[in-house]
Amino acid sequence: MKTIYFVRHAKSSWEDARLADHDRPLNQRGKRDAPLMGEHLRDLGIQPDGLLSSTARRARETADAFRRAMEIPAANCLFDKALYHAWPRGIEARIRELPAAWDTVLLFGHNPGYTELANQLVHHSFIDNVPTCGVVGATTTIDHWSDFTLADSRRTVYLYPKQLV
Repeated sequence: MKTIYFVRHAKSSWEDARLADHDRPLNQRGKRDAPLMGEHLRDLGIQPDGLLSSTARRARETADAFRRAMEIPAANCLFDKALYHAWPRGIEARIRELPAAWDTVLLFGHNPGYTELANQLVHHSFIDNVPTCGVVGATTTIDHWSDFTLADSRRTVYLYPKQLV
């Protein structure tokens, strides 16, 4: 069995219009929500083996807050520019390349791909929009990430900051 938690980056800042989209940092709400959500997952007993993140600054900063809250070793953190605004097919392909030893993974990325992805998982409800710092968890009965498909994975968790504050 493999488990993956798709985490949309926390709320980002639009304060500096000169910054490229890829370089936008978290705003104050994002800096509050990211550690809060990481601590909540930790308190639920979730123990990731590693994480994979988009290289966008807001995704990296979100991933780092979760890494610290969940005590994930920095050596178990991977970053991939292909995840920047990736769609489900590209995300699915990257998941198939995850380290074999990892059974539970956090994957940090962006909308609209994450909302589309969340609705491709086996589930009983439709998600209109995965909000910033929202978490969609999924399990699959595969033994190897190379066999991963969204269609064969079951959505098990849907959490977001407004549920906690």
